[in-house]
Amino acid sequence: MPKKGSYAKGIAKREEILTTALDVFAQKGYRGASLREIAESVGLSQAGLLHHFASKEELFSEVLRKRDEVDVTGASSRAPGFDALVDVVRHNAQVPGLVQLYATISADAADEDHPGHAYFVERYRLFIGQLAQHVRAEQAAGRLDPGLDPLQIARLAIAVADGMQVQWMLDDSADMAETLEYFWTTLHRIGGTS
Repeated sequence: MPKKGSYAKGIAKREEILTTALDVFAQKGYRGASLREIAESVGLSQAGLLHHFASKEELFSEVLRKRDEVDVTGASSRAPGFDALVDVVRHNAQVPGLVQLYATISADAADEDHPGHAYFVERYRLFIGQLAQHVRAEQAAGRLDPGLDPLQIARLAIAVADGMQVQWMLDDSADMAETLEYFWTTLHRIGGTS
């Protein structure tokens, strides 16, 4: 039978691993970061590191979940909506390794058997729902055309954000946040009623 404090220690070690991995990926990128480096940074072997996660893919997915926690609490104090999305995208330009990790793992997670599949499905559902609600509020305030479909606008906003991440990884002069703001401003310009 495990000792009483071992569960709490395991949870604490797992959090330490995720925080450390988040930093390593932010600094070195998806391809530059190694499991060995992450393990050594937290005083474990690679096998010891993977003892806390079912697989390398699960570790990577959990790092992205941790990134979302950090982004939500640190990047924007605004209510979920378009400005908050732009704030997160602007912050992402400062952590290219995490953008690489996100792009790679999100594509891999399209496979239903991937450990991160449920996380990404839920993430998109949540963000699209929040943005659709924001679009409805803008419509109710007369700032967006009431004929626009809030769900489709929310999906387009996420598509612009994700697509700009790929463009930015290929050409870092592509300004992700500026393009996203332009998309939103254009919607207001062509669809505003006030």
